Amino acid sequence: MPRDKTEAHKRIIKAATTEFLENGFEGASMRRIAENSGITVGALYKHFKNKEDMFSVLVEPTINELLQIFDKMQKESLELLPKVGINEIWKDYGGDAVLFMGFIYAHFCAFKLIVCCSHGTKYESFIHDVAIMEEKSTTMFLERSKELGIQINDVPDRELHLLVTANVSAIFEAVFHDFSEADAIHYANTLDVFFSAGWKRIFGI
Repeated sequence: MPRDKTEAHKRIIKAATTEFLENGFEGASMRRIAENSGITVGALYKHFKNKEDMFSVLVEPTINELLQIFDKMQKESLELLPKVGINEIWKDYGGDAVLFMGFIYAHFCAFKLIVCCSHGTKYESFIHDVAIMEEKSTTMFLERSKELGIQINDVPDRELHLLVTANVSAIFEAVFHDFSEADAIHYANTLDVFFSAGWKRIFGI
């Protein structure tokens, strides 16, 4: 069912975004959101069933779009692997952090809500969830490489988990620290250089 696109709904979205950014999910007040939207609390609940429903509307579309990008990249790398080999793929490795940083800054407000203001919602483990997803993707890529006869150094599961988590978490530090977009992209380039060299050395590529 499409969301209401009336002027009142738009005012609610604007007021809710401001309220969550300033006070976080747990500290946000539905009464203040209603007041700043120029409506009653009762009218507010005709648009959203509760506070978490409201928060979800602000962040869920962005998360879904990010997951689609991630899934597309994973499929492309697995399809390319038997065609061009791991060295060719890793020759041009780098740019992933820049790509994701560009997406993050194109949707900065949503990511600020997700990584800084979501405590108390199902999104509070977002960075951890992304890291787990990336860990599974990396493991799948490594296993497929071995199936193709490519020599890959083994990395203990716990170490891989911590390294992937560090890699993913590092990207979102730009949001925590309110980097400008230009500084964030520069930082993302640095991350790509840093982690690319490290991953290649660890896996013996």
